[in-house]
Amino acid sequence: MRASAAPRIIGVDAARGLALLGMFVAHTYPRVGEEELLVDGRSSILFATLAGVSLGLLTGGADPGRSQRTRARRGVAIRALVLFILGIALTLLPSQIAIILDYYGIMFLLMIPALYLPRVVLAVLAALIAVVAPLVAARVSAAVGLDAWTSVAAEYLLIGSYPAVVWLPFLLVGLLCARSDLTQGTTRRWMMLGGVAAMVLGYGIAEAVPGITAAAHSGSTAEIVGSGGFAIALIGALLWLDRFRASRIAVHPLAAAGSMPLTVYTLQILLLAGLVAFADTAPWLPDYPGFPLMFTLIVASLLFAEAWRTLLGAGPLERMLRRLAGFDRPAPRPLDTHGRPHT
Repeated sequence: MRASAAPRIIGVDAARGLALLGMFVAHTYPRVGEEELLVDGRSSILFATLAGVSLGLLTGGADPGRSQRTRARRGVAIRALVLFILGIALTLLPSQIAIILDYYGIMFLLMIPALYLPRVVLAVLAALIAVVAPLVAARVSAAVGLDAWTSVAAEYLLIGSYPAVVWLPFLLVGLLCARSDLTQGTTRRWMMLGGVAAMVLGYGIAEAVPGITAAAHSGSTAEIVGSGGFAIALIGALLWLDRFRASRIAVHPLAAAGSMPLTVYTLQILLLAGLVAFADTAPWLPDYPGFPLMFTLIVASLLFAEAWRTLLGAGPLERMLRRLAGFDRPAPRPLDTHGRPHT
C-alpha cells in the first residue's frame, strides 16, 4: 500500500494552516511594548502538536500494523535530517525569526523510539516529561561553564527557542490522538473536552499560584499543559467541523496552506529575509513588521496554496521530502513460502 494513498483529513490541514497564519501574525504584527498576543507561543505549539499527529498518520494512523515499522522509522529519520539541514540554512538568512525547523528535526529523531508505543505509555510519558523537563531546563539554564558542545546540546534540547525535550509532550499527545483514530466522533469529543480541561488546569494554576507562569515561550509545565490543551481542543473542534460540507468549503484555502506547511513556511522566511536585506536600498518595500505586510503575507499565502494545490497537488518541498523519506513509494510486497512476492 502506498503511504501517500490515505485521504487527507481536512480538519488537520485546516489546523496546520491556522498555525501557519498565527506564526505569520506573531512574526509581522507591529507590537507596542512587550504585549503578548494570543498567537505568541500557541501557534508554534499547535504546529508541534500537529507534527505529532502527522507522524502518527504517516506511520499507520489508528492501525499501524507491524510489517513496515523499520521502513517507517527510517523515513522519519530522513525527514528529521532534512528538516534540521533546512532549518540551519534558513537560520543563516537575516529574517530576524527564530527558525523552528532545525529544532523539529531533533524532535523527530527523539520521537522515533516512541512511534509504536501503546497509547497509555504515550500519555504517561508525555505527562512525565511535561513535569520533569522544565525543572531540568531551569537547572541547565542556571549552570555556568558549559563547554561549546554541551552548550549547543543544551540549546537544542532544553533551553533554546523551541527546546526539543521540553516540547516532546506536544508531539507525544499529537501521536496519541492519531493512534486513537481521528475519524471517530468519540476521539474528537475527547480532544475538545480534554483540551479545554488542560487549558483550565494549566492557565488556572498559573493565575492562582504565585511564581508560576504560563507565558509564551516560558517552557513551564503550566504553559505546556495550558497551551498544549489549547492546541488539542482546537484540532478537535476543526475535526468536528469537518463533518459539515459548508465548513469544509469555508476552510478550504486554510487547509490548502496547511497541506504544504514546509513550502509556505520557507517562502515566508525567504520573503522576510529579503525585506531585511533590501530595506535600506528599496524604501518602497513594506515595513517589517507592519500591518500591510502581515495582511499581504496571509492573503498571498492562502491564494498561492489554493492555486498550487488545485493545479499541481502537493507542495514542492512536501513532495521532495516524501520522496527522500520513501513515503511516496509502495511498500514491498510480502514474500510467500518460496521467497517470491505475493501477487
